[in-house]
Amino acid sequence: MENNLSENLRKLAITKRLNFLIGSGASSPAISLMSQIKKPTTKEIKNLQVSGRYLSYEEKEKIAKNEKLIKQIKKVSKCLLNETPNETLDDTQKKKLGEFKAFIRSISVILNFSNSRETPREANIFTTNYDLFIEEAVDEVLKEEVSLVFNDGARGYFNRFLDSSNFNRTVSYEGLNNNYIDELPSLTLIKPHGSVNWEKVGEGEDAKVKIRNKVVKSPMVVPPTGYEGRDTFMDNHFHDMLRVFQLELDKPESVLFILGFSFQDDHIARMIRRALRNRSLLIECFCWEDKDEQNIKKNLGYEYREIPQNFKFIKPSQFKNKDKLELKDLTLALKGKL
Repeated sequence: MENNLSENLRKLAITKRLNFLIGSGASSPAISLMSQIKKPTTKEIKNLQVSGRYLSYEEKEKIAKNEKLIKQIKKVSKCLLNETPNETLDDTQKKKLGEFKAFIRSISVILNFSNSRETPREANIFTTNYDLFIEEAVDEVLKEEVSLVFNDGARGYFNRFLDSSNFNRTVSYEGLNNNYIDELPSLTLIKPHGSVNWEKVGEGEDAKVKIRNKVVKSPMVVPPTGYEGRDTFMDNHFHDMLRVFQLELDKPESVLFILGFSFQDDHIARMIRRALRNRSLLIECFCWEDKDEQNIKKNLGYEYREIPQNFKFIKPSQFKNKDKLELKDLTLALKGKL
């Protein structure tokens, strides 16, 4: 059974419009999960400076925990970019970077196998993570002369600014004698909750998001206040990226692989429920543990009703000698070897 399942997952990746939704679980244990962050002290919460609207004590507590997490993410990301000569990645973080590199390579192989006349040779990675594991993995993989075009939505050369219209781009190679055109495999990275290398410049209608090649002091990210939907949609940049996510899921013959995401972000859960009305969309959700299935169903709003048939759970118990499913297992699935 497990061989058939693994081969079927690979076939879906090759023959469908390919999308991934990557959550914080994919970067664990190299970066802590929010639930693992030490509870902030009362003093830390009182000293928290938040402008714009009134926040309850519980909301401030979440933001304070998030600030602790961002400090950790910034530290690891600086090591990834070699910004701190006296600090390097530990063994766990090096291993995680290797897993992300293998994941990117597997996507490149899949896209090269796909028939561009039937499905575009492109894949989208949507991630709510702030860290730079994916970007660094892509940078290192591209040094290996892998046939892959990377797009993070930026325009510019020395000064790179985020522009959501740049996501919808296809790149082709034209023969030297103009005798053929071959679509190149392309990978698009979309971060609807921001990144530690994003910096807001300007104010009002002139505000832009500058994507830097370093970790910035005050990164543009969405804090987990329980109002992520409202905070996200208030900002045009984040709204545009979530719109891209919704549009991709509405396209015919699409597949979405989910890893490390529990759907506690209600605005994304609502998008998934809406997307499931597209019967040609298939969602393959990898569970860290078998018990996560019920928690995900609850967060998606299917605790007391049957989840649509085009949403499938991939659980450790479906495979021999597996008690959890991680990023490396998603990579094995793309290879048909899980």
